[in-house]
Amino acid sequence: MAEDITGAASINDGVGLKEQDRLLPIANVGRIMKQIVPPNAKISKEAKETMQECVSEFISFVTSEASQKCRKERRKTVNGDDICWALATLGLDDYEVPLKRYLHKFREVEGERAANQMRANGGDSSKEKEDEQYPFKFSFIGSTSNDSNFRPFD
Repeated sequence: MAEDITGAASINDGVGLKEQDRLLPIANVGRIMKQIVPPNAKISKEAKETMQECVSEFISFVTSEASQKCRKERRKTVNGDDICWALATLGLDDYEVPLKRYLHKFREVEGERAANQMRANGGDSSKEKEDEQYPFKFSFIGSTSNDSNFRPFD
């Protein structure tokens, strides 16, 4: 068992996580926070760091639940429906409903984009069919996010 940066014990198969691998980039968190406050308002570094910890923990919590479901079903890819299921299972219905709406709109847009691309290419490939079936994929092991700006459709 290794100890992570917060001092809590964790099991990582002998591989310790660095803080930047565990947390969303603080610049992205600050940019999202800035969209909500009035233009002349300032956000302290402490507030950004606190929010960074909270949202990173929230994402890990929900993703862990979805990942367990996928493991039980012997699947390797966590998709948007799994995240919605996890939110509902964890009692976070206030988040599940807008995410389902966002996911539906996302799939509509991606379906149109894929259809336009197929028409432009004059055919379809198995990769495009897979992307159309599962357009909302996540990769968590060893990945980093450059921009996590999520805004649900109203």
